[in-house]
Amino acid sequence: MPKPLWAPWRLEYVGSAEEQEGCVFCKAVEAGDDATALVVHRGQQAIVLLNKFPYASGHLMVAPSRHVGEFGELMDGEALELHRLVGQGIGALSQIYQPQGYNLGWNLGRIAGAGVVDHVHLHVVPRWAGDTNFMPVLADVKVIPEHLAETQRRVAEAWPS
Repeated sequence: MPKPLWAPWRLEYVGSAEEQEGCVFCKAVEAGDDATALVVHRGQQAIVLLNKFPYASGHLMVAPSRHVGEFGELMDGEALELHRLVGQGIGALSQIYQPQGYNLGWNLGRIAGAGVVDHVHLHVVPRWAGDTNFMPVLADVKVIPEHLAETQRRVAEAWPS
């Protein structure tokens, strides 16, 4: 008999994804407590936070601080800072987790996989050899070995000055 896997953050998302009020990125920008909001770095025009429903430990999302729904509406300075923050995030993740690669990506539009369609954001997902196993295939579940609060603390502390 298979043993249950405890992944409570995933059930929360599946059960309430369509009911979420407000923009997760705007809420993070306005949050007073970075740890609770999973914010690891605040730039001048952009913010970096952990994905609350990650594909892998250290899964970051980088978004403009300004609410922007279309990629083509990004200002040059925002686009530049977003990509610079991705580079810094890769540096912090490399220092902490030593991943062997990264997936970087924009999911623009729901059909392209965007869970948040009205605020553009860039994903940074660290990857390791063998990090894909039977769990996603058989149970549509990923195993995240570290609590999000610990990941937030570690990435924020490792962020380049």
